[in-house]
Amino acid sequence: MVTGRADATEGAAIRPGEPQSIGRAPDIAKRAYWSLETDQLVEQLETSTSGLLSVDSAIRLAKFGRNALAPRSNGSALAVFARQFRSPLVLILVFAAVVSVFVGEGHEAAIIGAIVLASCILSFTQEYGASRAMEALQRRISRKATVLRDSFERIVDVENIVPGDVVCLSAGNLIPVDGVVLESRDFNVSESVLTGETFPVVKSAGRSAAEAGIAQRTNAVFTGTSVRSGTAKVLAVATGAQTEFASIAEALERRMPETEFARGIRMFGYLMTEIMLAIVIMVFFANVMLDRPLIESLLFSLALAVGLTPELLPAIISVTLARGARTMAASGVIVRRLDAIENLGSMDLLCTDKTGTLTQGVIHLDGSFDVEGIASKDVLLWARLNATLQTGLKNPLDEAIANAPHGQEDLSGFTKIDEIPYDFIRKRLSVAVQDSAREQILITKGAVQNVIEVCGFVQGPHGLAPLGMADRHAIDEKFRRWSAQGYRVLGLAIRRFQNNTAFSRDNEAAMAFVGFLLFLDPPKEGMRETLSALADRGVGVKVISGDNRYVAAHLAEAVGLRSDRIMTGEDLSKLTKNGLLAGVRNTDLFVEIDPNQKERIVEALRRSGHVVGYLGDGINDAPALHEADIGISVDTAVDVAREAADIILLKRDLGVLVQGVDDGRKTFANTMKYISITTSANFGNMISMAAASLYLPFLPLLAKQILLNNFLSDIPALAIAGDNVDADQVLRPRHWDIHFVRRFMVSFGLVSSLFDLATFAFLLLAVHATAATFQTAWFVESVLTELAIVLVVRTHKRLWRSHPSHLLAGLTLGVAVIAIAIPFAPFASWFGFVPLAGPVLAGLLAITVLYVIVSEVTKSRLFDHGSRDRHRRKASPHLDRATARPARIAG
Repeated sequence: MVTGRADATEGAAIRPGEPQSIGRAPDIAKRAYWSLETDQLVEQLETSTSGLLSVDSAIRLAKFGRNALAPRSNGSALAVFARQFRSPLVLILVFAAVVSVFVGEGHEAAIIGAIVLASCILSFTQEYGASRAMEALQRRISRKATVLRDSFERIVDVENIVPGDVVCLSAGNLIPVDGVVLESRDFNVSESVLTGETFPVVKSAGRSAAEAGIAQRTNAVFTGTSVRSGTAKVLAVATGAQTEFASIAEALERRMPETEFARGIRMFGYLMTEIMLAIVIMVFFANVMLDRPLIESLLFSLALAVGLTPELLPAIISVTLARGARTMAASGVIVRRLDAIENLGSMDLLCTDKTGTLTQGVIHLDGSFDVEGIASKDVLLWARLNATLQTGLKNPLDEAIANAPHGQEDLSGFTKIDEIPYDFIRKRLSVAVQDSAREQILITKGAVQNVIEVCGFVQGPHGLAPLGMADRHAIDEKFRRWSAQGYRVLGLAIRRFQNNTAFSRDNEAAMAFVGFLLFLDPPKEGMRETLSALADRGVGVKVISGDNRYVAAHLAEAVGLRSDRIMTGEDLSKLTKNGLLAGVRNTDLFVEIDPNQKERIVEALRRSGHVVGYLGDGINDAPALHEADIGISVDTAVDVAREAADIILLKRDLGVLVQGVDDGRKTFANTMKYISITTSANFGNMISMAAASLYLPFLPLLAKQILLNNFLSDIPALAIAGDNVDADQVLRPRHWDIHFVRRFMVSFGLVSSLFDLATFAFLLLAVHATAATFQTAWFVESVLTELAIVLVVRTHKRLWRSHPSHLLAGLTLGVAVIAIAIPFAPFASWFGFVPLAGPVLAGLLAITVLYVIVSEVTKSRLFDHGSRDRHRRKASPHLDRATARPARIAG
């Protein structure tokens, strides 16, 4: 069709050792380069239409930098460490230390500073390790592009493309640069990310007016847009920060919807902030009114706030998610967004195509038949010409035709003249060839119904004849029969020409239907068991396919899915938004679906209360992948699908996804463990401490003792990311329930406060403890109970029936020993501790044992109540209006 070559510049590429003036490239990008003649632009960029030399591309890469919107972060250890001090809690403690210095409490300030530093080091080690792990995983799925280097097509990292490169594009590619079209063939580009225009725009070589806006530059393409159909060669003019996308990236950046897990963390943060502010204000003013020293009261109040807050939560979430990502990567699942791990665990419905997911994905041509259903070598020959000579989007059907063992006829007698690429509206692909007799033949292959639409004749055993109703009925009957046997059926038509100089879609008319191509893609071995495993985990599967209803129903029966609840694309197009919402609930197979309908289906399923995963790898899967709660694609998918996905499967295997679901739920479970542990222990202790400070003639704990307590009790939390997870924790989708978290915190807080009061009574009435002895004993008891609660709430089972990981058990035991030993250490006096007598220690251990027993009883009642709630919700499901989600179960 349209070309715009500048052959006179073929020798214009920079040669090694020649003077370099490529510094002009950024200036060219800022001017109206789309208004220049192609040869003029090629000359200014000092390149050629056959691309750059490798040595020149390396020079330009060093000069202009990587083709990325932002420079690659070095993630230096120093920068990560500095970030730890930006936490509001850390700043509060630093403020407290500064105040201590000004009032002459240098000793107090030194201890606070040491604890702050130790906490930041703990957070740093977790975050830095997690970030390094994620960078390594991201490198495994870096995007590639095809460019001309040294006059040959080469696949390179997108980040290594430079101004002057010639980029080869085809359907499904994300465009990696701003540039002009050198050559094109039915080249349609979706520019909605920049212009908001829904329909693809035709691009071709030529010139546009200098004042033309982005939408009017028909010879230019832009970073971030995508190729919908056709092929092209594009001369890169602007890369990285020089592109149009970069200049308006902040305004156009797609705001990812807040994940359910992120929303839960935010709501938890609000809850803790409310409680913390109430306690701090109440305790501070109460102590001031009791004529306690002002600075001492302030430090005590701030220490209470820090003691209540799970300050390691960001680090725990980061390391838990990173560990989950590494575990999933080992199973063949690459995580592009860490939050997606939590969503994967919450998923209760998976939407997927059938080819390559439910089937083997190794399609083979099972037969080529004429209109009478008789095996035909001519049909196979025409099909091979169509499949092997087309240069558009590669697909398994063409590969199956090309590799058919019974179709190895010599094609050397045919010459390709032209091509009309496949698109998702026509659903046809046409190739024009010329045979040895110089007769031109247009060969069209595609969905049977779409091929029949352009046919006016049928080529039967007696020659060419008009296509009548009886012929249409016979063709449709064969199509139905083969489809019901599980075959994918394509139609083939031809039209002969004498001297046609250029072919277009208009030539797809008055064609002769010549036969059928039958493909077989049998179900994957073990697919029935895999789908059963997903069902056991509370994940339903719905098939969304462009294939006909007969093939889809046959496959559904073969793999154990219901085949009687079907909705076709035609049926769907007649439904309103609310009608579709009602219809999707009772549909398992969506068949004969147009690509634009996929997003509607996913949206309706989400509105009906499901957490939806969508597995897709095609050009038109991107909107559905964005719409889904969890977008899943495969490593071999087209660029637009990979970039839209949250999860990338290195192998298109639902068995891998089952493991990913388990890993996601384990990650969620371990994150919730930390929240449960810190809230259950800290809340009770802080309430008890606040109350005790109002009635005791001395502070129940000094500020530095509270901080040390908090620091020691956080150490075992470092092992939570790798803790063992009970099997029952992965058998159903996991969701946030902030109401349950509040009830959990209050229930265990009351138990903790009850035993705090028992400890106070023991120390004051039985031991007659001095202030120093009281503070030391309660410090030890507080640490022991916080450690004990780790083992209690980490599992829904009895603690002795669920074994923690070796690291968690070891750290818990080690910190317990340290807590008991600290009062006897040489530095104990720094913290205001004194040695404890044997009877006092024995009493504290007895109180701790009783605390564990009562906590076990409380846990059983709490989770039994939660289980009854879940059963009620299951029997009578309803939507939460605020989130358009079902009522949530406890995490």
